[in-house]
Amino acid sequence: MTASPTEGTPAPGFTLPVDGGGSISLSALKGRKVVVYFYPKADTPGCTKESMDFSRLKPAFELAGATVIGVSADKVAAQDKFKAKHELTVPLASDPDREMIERYGVWVEKSMYGKTFMGIERATFLIDAKGMVRKVWHNVKVEGHAEEVLTASKAL
Repeated sequence: MTASPTEGTPAPGFTLPVDGGGSISLSALKGRKVVVYFYPKADTPGCTKESMDFSRLKPAFELAGATVIGVSADKVAAQDKFKAKHELTVPLASDPDREMIERYGVWVEKSMYGKTFMGIERATFLIDAKGMVRKVWHNVKVEGHAEEVLTASKAL
């Protein structure tokens, strides 16, 4: 397992397919701040709330010069369904092979009901316009998180 990039280090590059077709890459966003939030599974309660919060605040992120991208291991078809069902506005990237997820160090051992398993840690990375990681949130609690990331984006 790869260690998570830390504040002040270059963000690992990525190119991933997104909902609705096409792809998104870090290199294409150079010159903009980028918020990448990793979520465990499309259309589950916490992931839905987090994605709805980021979607609700998308105009404010855009005013702050930031692009928000949600990433999970769900296939594009699942991301499309999730986005349509909840009227989400942020791009949802699909990483079913977990290449980016592992490069960002968020494929971790988790435990639930006494069982351990591998899964995606809910984590967010704020990347500056030059591609450097400026802030990292691990083990995110959804309530108020998008607002906190927006505040950090504005300050960058």
